[in-house]
Amino acid sequence: MDNEKISAALLDIAETELAFTIIQSGKASKKVNGLYKLDTHEIILHNKNFKSDNALMYTAIHEYAHHLIAEETLRATGVPAVSSRVHTQRFWERFAGLLETAEKKGYYVIGLEKSPELEQLTDEIKKKYLTENGRLMYEFGKALARAFDLCEQADIRYEDYVDRVLGLPRTAAHDILELSAVHVNPAIGYENMKTVAKIRNPEQRATAEAGFLRGKSPDAVRAGLKKSTAIEKGDVKAQLQKEKNRLEKTIASLAARLEAVEERLARL
Repeated sequence: MDNEKISAALLDIAETELAFTIIQSGKASKKVNGLYKLDTHEIILHNKNFKSDNALMYTAIHEYAHHLIAEETLRATGVPAVSSRVHTQRFWERFAGLLETAEKKGYYVIGLEKSPELEQLTDEIKKKYLTENGRLMYEFGKALARAFDLCEQADIRYEDYVDRVLGLPRTAAHDILELSAVHVNPAIGYENMKTVAKIRNPEQRATAEAGFLRGKSPDAVRAGLKKSTAIEKGDVKAQLQKEKNRLEKTIASLAARLEAVEERLARL
């Protein structure tokens, strides 16, 4: 796939007003499949790493997600990026959304059908491990809830019981206990069940569970929850103000650092 086709596909997946360049290095890399250069808006793809255009597009979409976030940050603050941590929840949410669109438009497929053995193993993992583990942990939560009641009746400190009798970390015990308060579909797996069980609003809880069942990534589901919670609380303005304050502090810190570097340069 040539650079022009890759660019056209990315633009069809999501539009951008910030010009970018696709560069295929013609090399293989053991460290990374690709990278995004923030200062030049170049997407570098080490195309010798890939066996197919499909695999190449996955990495191109990954780097394009960085570009789109840089564009959003630039539009909001005048600075393309201010954090060295690039693989944030915001990034994984955006990347997952781009992959979904790419699949719908035929630019990328996960391709499980190419390996019947993998399809069979995936079905086994979901049913035998994810669903079964979720069911067991739900029952575990019910058992801990009963243990809590019995500790209360016997005037036994539940925390001590958890610590020294069961040998469970308190955080883990708390998460498992929360599962007993609501019924969550075990098909989404224990880790995702924990996320859903923590949601107090029944409608949001149902939406999150449905998202997991549809195959949404955990980051995408959590990001959706944050947005809906902010809207529900009427807290959008406060969230934006908090972000503005954080960005202003970062910009001020960078400006001070720049001034110090310029002073050192002037003395050389």
